[in-house]
Amino acid sequence: MSANLIDITSDAQFADLISKKEAVLILNFWASWAEPCKQMNDVFAELAGKFPVLHFLKIEAEEYPDISEQFEIAAVPTFAVLKGGKTVERIEGAKAAELANAVAKHAKGASKAQSGETDVRPAQDLNERLKSLINSAPVMTFIKGTPQQPRCGFTRQLVDLLAEQKIKYSSFNILVDEDVRQGLKEYSKWPTYPQMYVNGELIGGLDIVKELISSGELDEMIKEANNK
Repeated sequence: MSANLIDITSDAQFADLISKKEAVLILNFWASWAEPCKQMNDVFAELAGKFPVLHFLKIEAEEYPDISEQFEIAAVPTFAVLKGGKTVERIEGAKAAELANAVAKHAKGASKAQSGETDVRPAQDLNERLKSLINSAPVMTFIKGTPQQPRCGFTRQLVDLLAEQKIKYSSFNILVDEDVRQGLKEYSKWPTYPQMYVNGELIGGLDIVKELISSGELDEMIKEANNK
């Protein structure tokens, strides 16, 4: 077993490990009863051996409910990359290739940091990406999960409302991209999800969408957006 592959055995141990802000941590939330976790645990161990510059933590999700709640774990396996104590990437499901690519990317960044090289991603690059996402459809939503599998009650209500109104829209699952999830809060000065945009303009969250539907304003806004 690699020295950088650690089985979490207490909440205190986990808190101590993530307090080391300079470390890049790869978290593996798993369960013994979940068949996909067995395969991904092997992949996780292999990656730990291949990338000693990173720290790989295995957390049995149901044994540590407080940690699982902290990271909003709704299914296993789920993987999270922590950098500077913050989640910068998240992968849900048995996606070995996606996990390997993420680990390799962050290992490269960690190696550069140790050697004194810089690998800074300018804020304007993220802002351009957010602007592009927001304008990628006349009606755009940023939600937790997908329309088919909402991952929070507010998202589920919004999806149901839009279906009732027969509104065509595109969506982005903010749970799979921490840069977008955190960056959009700053970009739009709106701290919660879901968020809905029409013609590139922020409409707001669930409560505002409900009000606009009741008043008939949302229907007018969408017609105008579709005609542009």
